[in-house]
Amino acid sequence: MNTQSSVDTRIKVGIIGFGRMGRFYWEAMTKSDRWNIAYICDTDPESRQLAKELAPGSLIVEDNQKIFEDESVQVVGLFTLADSRMGQIEKAIRYGKHIISEKPIADTMENEWKVVEMTENTNLISTVNLYLRNSWYHNLMKEYIQQGEIGELAIIRICHMTPGLAPGEGHEYAFHDCGMHYVDITRWYAGCDYRTWNAQGVNMWNYKDPWWVQCHGTFQNGVVFDITQGFVYGQLSKDQTHNSYVDIIGTKGVVRMTHDFNTAVVDLHGVNQTIRVEKPFGGKNIDVLCDLFADSVETGKRSSRLPSMRDSAIASEYAWTFLKDTRKHDLPAIGNLRTLEQIRERRKNMKNGYGLLHGNLPKIINP
Repeated sequence: MNTQSSVDTRIKVGIIGFGRMGRFYWEAMTKSDRWNIAYICDTDPESRQLAKELAPGSLIVEDNQKIFEDESVQVVGLFTLADSRMGQIEKAIRYGKHIISEKPIADTMENEWKVVEMTENTNLISTVNLYLRNSWYHNLMKEYIQQGEIGELAIIRICHMTPGLAPGEGHEYAFHDCGMHYVDITRWYAGCDYRTWNAQGVNMWNYKDPWWVQCHGTFQNGVVFDITQGFVYGQLSKDQTHNSYVDIIGTKGVVRMTHDFNTAVVDLHGVNQTIRVEKPFGGKNIDVLCDLFADSVETGKRSSRLPSMRDSAIASEYAWTFLKDTRKHDLPAIGNLRTLEQIRERRKNMKNGYGLLHGNLPKIINP
């Protein structure tokens, strides 16, 4: 008879916020054998009830203080709204918890830089979900560029247009809340900060703010960029589609990527070889982020691949800067609010499409 009890060596985590993103993390961590989801916290009764159904082995709480006060909890996942983020990060540092955060890391730029200062003045490990950095296709393309196969990096073109979320459905400013991912990954490729920019926007459907933005300019090293982002791509078309690509041009060759949200296709056209790679798209790559973070916690050494709070603040600040720049130029309003209401009405009951609303998402996620 074996009298030895097994010791749970998994990393003990408390999830704070069990909405759409919180569930993504729960799913990724549940599929892994590296995490013990000790707590799930949400102030919404429906979300807590769902957590009880999905995670009977976790303690479901309304007050996150219980998570912070539990000394056995090593990591907190902060997946609530941005206006609560800075206070939760401050509390995590005070109670000695490592931090995985959604972006943006606070509700204002002033507070985002306060978070950067707080996290950089502690030995605790922190990261933020800038998910494109964890994608297999961006890492493959960057490695190929670094091999010198396309010569000197010259031009970075990134486009992401989908029907996506309509105004008022989850993003207050689309180019900041979503577009900051593309602002970040473009800077990641360039390896330095932005120097010049010129942004053009369109107030689609006569909405008060640009729901489509195109920005071009240069980096400090002379690399040229253009970023196009908008949730304006055929919301009322019979069969919805999208247009997403990365097109990186060097002095000798090119690398490019397209995807259909299921499969990503990378074409590498270098001086010595031409390679085409097709693999599953990978979604938001939260499993990769969680694995990198688990490695960091277990070794006590922060992975160089983990995005930092500073990375997030820089991307957020430039996204705001580019968005504000649209107002310095002609900002046409095309369409009318009646069309926007038709879009919202159609999206209320959509079960298959882009940027599905929270209420339309499947209630049960199978781990």
